[in-house]
Amino acid sequence: MLKIAVFGTGHLGKFHLNNWKEIEGVEIVGFYDPNDKAAKAVAEKYQIQRFTDPEELMTLCDAADIVAPTNYHFELCQMAVRKGKHVFVEKPMCNTMDEANELVKLVREANIKLQVGHVERFNPAFLAVKDMKLNPMFIEVHRLSQFNPRGTEVSVILDLMIHDIDIIMSLVKSDVKNVYANGVAVMTDTPDIANVRIEFDNGCVANLTSSRISMKKMRKIRLFQRDAYIGIDFLEKKSEVIRMKNAEDKDAFTFDIETNNGKKTIAIANPVVKEVNAIRMELEHFRDAVLYDHPIPVSEVDGLRAMDVAHQILQKIQRSAAV
Repeated sequence: MLKIAVFGTGHLGKFHLNNWKEIEGVEIVGFYDPNDKAAKAVAEKYQIQRFTDPEELMTLCDAADIVAPTNYHFELCQMAVRKGKHVFVEKPMCNTMDEANELVKLVREANIKLQVGHVERFNPAFLAVKDMKLNPMFIEVHRLSQFNPRGTEVSVILDLMIHDIDIIMSLVKSDVKNVYANGVAVMTDTPDIANVRIEFDNGCVANLTSSRISMKKMRKIRLFQRDAYIGIDFLEKKSEVIRMKNAEDKDAFTFDIETNNGKKTIAIANPVVKEVNAIRMELEHFRDAVLYDHPIPVSEVDGLRAMDVAHQILQKIQRSAAV
């Protein structure tokens, strides 16, 4: 039985509580939230003990689920790791690169499991295509949302774009060569809309646009590679694959085109997207990593790499704004 303590029971924290209560092999030993009014409501609704001292709660658990605002991540993660507790922490795993580097060091020294909550890795539309031979050389990303004060303690880069940075870094097996970025603070003190170009050593280029002041919602990634296009709609939970026909495309719609190299057969397929509770799945993976020593799907190193690129982007935006 895995004893879980939840730190932070706001909007996302409640989703975690709902899912932990349904996951086998888990016992929620308590939660910590400094907001008395909100904590009282959570304690009554979920019938879970509230703790006012995070260190006291930390001593009672096997693993800490940290869903507090980003600026509290390092303090709580450090407390957990120093006590030898495993950690699930929401993205981004820390507020600064110094904190992130220190946390990675602490995790290695303590030999514990730390998973970062990049939930889009478990989006069913992504799961439907992730086992394909993906070798993108051009990537186009749009992640747009309507303004919501929740999460605005960090920039749109660390709030929204980091989802796509993590996905891209998991797909492109190459180091980052150059980063170009522009962003504007509209509703907050940090960038609310940004456009970014990331160039990789292997020649891949990724263009990303993120906005939290859009009139409509959009969460799409388009991957272009040799002989194939893959579209992933994270919001609508749909995927499509257009490529030169091969043996795997038995159920695809096909048509012929004339090229300079003769006739080619094009296959259009919509992979089966299974219904998946992405939050529950990522928490179950964390449980299995702790209880059965399974690999961590999104490790502290993955979290660090995504943060590193995100902070390079922020530095580029700050420099362009200063000119």
